[in-house]
Amino acid sequence: MQKLLSAVLCVFLSLSISAQCKDVNTAFKAGEVVKYHAYYNWGFIWLNAGQVSFTVENTKVDNEPAYHLKAHGATYSSYDILFKVRDTFETVVDTLHLEPFEFKRITNEGSYHASYLYQFDRKTRQISARIQKEKEAQRDTILQWKNCSFDLLTMVYKARNIDYSKYRENDKIPINMVVDGEIHDIYIRYLGKETIKNRDGRHFNCLKFSPLLVEGTIFKSGEDMTVWVTDDANRIPIIVEAKILFGSVKAVFVDAINTRYPISAEIKKK
Repeated sequence: MQKLLSAVLCVFLSLSISAQCKDVNTAFKAGEVVKYHAYYNWGFIWLNAGQVSFTVENTKVDNEPAYHLKAHGATYSSYDILFKVRDTFETVVDTLHLEPFEFKRITNEGSYHASYLYQFDRKTRQISARIQKEKEAQRDTILQWKNCSFDLLTMVYKARNIDYSKYRENDKIPINMVVDGEIHDIYIRYLGKETIKNRDGRHFNCLKFSPLLVEGTIFKSGEDMTVWVTDDANRIPIIVEAKILFGSVKAVFVDAINTRYPISAEIKKK
């Protein structure tokens, strides 16, 4: 249970797709909030152990409009006595192309604490990374800011602006992500369209993907993750399933408010 929420957040943040890095944002707006339940598979039982939320707020950088993107995961209070999790991801991006200015991640999982800070310099095209993990010395590094490379949270929102009609089933779409102070070149495999039902019985027309995962403390390398996002202009993830080193996790859509468009992918009962 101890890394459930962190794993579910990474599930979302790993599904991201980079391709046209200068795509203009048309998928979401400030004020949007999307919520999920986080499940962990224990034997034959899926346990609802926490929740994850994604929010978009207006802000400014050098007097120019920007978005403040946030993702927060937490165990329910009933699980805190077993293992308390409070994980937060934040990034500030420009409103047009969603290019990041700064990324922060704060991890609090039981007695384990870690923090990550990436600062993106547009003039030098460098990323200053500061990483502090429990019982390790602070690590500072400078990365060359490779074209079309983004932090994890920015990539979630970038993915929602790609024209998926350009791709055929089994096509691989490249991803460039800054993770743990390194830039990883991986991909996501497009698996076509499918109608899916979430746990409250609602049906959605979806696009289906399987991203290549980076081997680490949570995932094995490979395509052991499946993602379904709404087949409409919002591109909101509905269900994300993944095998992890200690079982399986699932994030299931609960609700969304202030979306840019109506969620037309939902199949309404007659």
